[in-house]
Amino acid sequence: MDLMKAVELDLSKLPLYQPRSFLPEKIDFQDIDSVCALYKKLLDMPVKSWQEMEKFLACWSELESALGEHGSVLSIRMTCQTDDAARSEAYRRFTQELLPAIKPLDYQLKIKFISFYDSVTLPRDRYVVLARDARADIEVFRDENVELQKREDGLIQDYQTVCGGMTVEFDGKLLTMPQIRRKLSEADRSVREKAWRAMMKKWRNEADKLDDIFDQMILLRHKIAVNAGFEDYRDYKFKEWHRFDYTPQDCFDYHQAVEQKVVPAVERIFQQRKKIMKLDSLRPWDFDVTQSADPYGKPALSPFKEADELIGGIRKIVGKLHPEFDKQIGRMQELGLLDLVSRKGKAPGGYQASLNERREQFIFGNTVGSNSDVYLLLHEGGHAFHSSLCRDEPLVMYRHAPIEFCEVASQAMELLGSRYLNEFYSEDDAKRAWREKLEETIFYLIWVANIDAFQHWIYEHPVQDRNQRRKAWLEINERFYGKLYDWSELAEFRETMWQRQLHIFQCPFYYIEYGIAQLGALGIWQQSQKDSNKAVENYCRALSLGGSKPLPELFAAAGLKFDFSENTVGPLVDAVMREWEKVFDS
Repeated sequence: MDLMKAVELDLSKLPLYQPRSFLPEKIDFQDIDSVCALYKKLLDMPVKSWQEMEKFLACWSELESALGEHGSVLSIRMTCQTDDAARSEAYRRFTQELLPAIKPLDYQLKIKFISFYDSVTLPRDRYVVLARDARADIEVFRDENVELQKREDGLIQDYQTVCGGMTVEFDGKLLTMPQIRRKLSEADRSVREKAWRAMMKKWRNEADKLDDIFDQMILLRHKIAVNAGFEDYRDYKFKEWHRFDYTPQDCFDYHQAVEQKVVPAVERIFQQRKKIMKLDSLRPWDFDVTQSADPYGKPALSPFKEADELIGGIRKIVGKLHPEFDKQIGRMQELGLLDLVSRKGKAPGGYQASLNERREQFIFGNTVGSNSDVYLLLHEGGHAFHSSLCRDEPLVMYRHAPIEFCEVASQAMELLGSRYLNEFYSEDDAKRAWREKLEETIFYLIWVANIDAFQHWIYEHPVQDRNQRRKAWLEINERFYGKLYDWSELAEFRETMWQRQLHIFQCPFYYIEYGIAQLGALGIWQQSQKDSNKAVENYCRALSLGGSKPLPELFAAAGLKFDFSENTVGPLVDAVMREWEKVFDS
């Protein structure tokens, strides 16, 4: 693996999906005046008939596709090498200068669309979701917030830079954070503890710097909400995230369901682990949600050494589910649309980004040769398949589903793909990897509840200092994890663990979606146990709708009910535990 080489997107290899009709063939998206002129041209378009409105929407979609792709490319280049000043500056200019300049114009376009939409009586089913979303965007927009959001974007990039630059000295080697985290799957408990403490010490050393960033974020976000006429940032963000189909109370019900149904299930898993490992209690280095040691003391699973091996194995897995999935990953590999290897200077985490004008997908990761890397590529591959299945949708606004369903695409692919883990492993190791995935899945529902509950506290208490925030985190973490781990003498590390969750910094209130989607993914997995082909068919049918239907209808298209209360959580957790016991017994 070449750890030092960042991706260089060669757009010349990627033709446009279709010729431009509204935009000029060449346009400099760094030239703010030129971009704004295109928005003003849209505002001047006549919209007096249904045909004119559809032409207006097509031109608007073309502009949004091209501009969105430009932003994606800049973001990809920046996150692939956060310590490259030129890349960082190019992305900062986009977020700090160009986007603020067009926000007022985008607001006016939405008003133009809604004004016509409300004036006609022709059938409007095609645009119901678009109109609903536009109304919400109009409601939350304020001119005075543009500058504040610009400052917020700058702080988010500061967070990425701090995290991307983190390395740890371990046994004479300089390791990135994903590389040191892999040590948590080592059989030797002393190695795991040493690695965990080294990793957490690094985070602890950066804690004050990250708190400084977050303190500024809290103030900005509360002011943004108040400016927009909301009592707090949570209400503002629910509207901005287009959460029309559930409320904060539904989130609280999910927290309660997790506490009642999921925590006891994980306690059973932990009791089994303690018994096998002959331990009185488990410490944080004894079970990590994505890098866990085998309780029998076996070496960590090592499914591949080179990125090409990972890609090849994943292609075989997804190809058994549907041949088009294999072709999709192969195409991305051929076009240089995969950057998967961890290296110094790379932003943390993994993601899939859409190149909207070319209607191609890019996958970013920090792989180090672990079992979790297999699931990372399955996960982000699910997002890529989602985008590909929406490729022919004319409106870019409908080529992206609500986040709650986007994550069904990714998390269901992890579970569906687990059927074919023998592409990487022996039969015994495949069972072990599947057992670990089941444990991670059930455990993850708790982490989602923990993060979501903490975010609710944060924005219910806009006046806070870092000590109050750390105290609140410890109380909430104790609610969900207090019966699971022995945290003695680890308080200094535990109180700032939330800083590792990039969503809290980068996209506030974006996390409950993973819990909702995990339940949906488990529903598709249950379907696959009865009829794998039917489950994949339901999956593809629902994904192909993109964002053109409301959230409950997307779930229904996949044969699922949109619900994340105890009524859904309980039976799904029971099903997972039955499967877990079956795998253990075998």
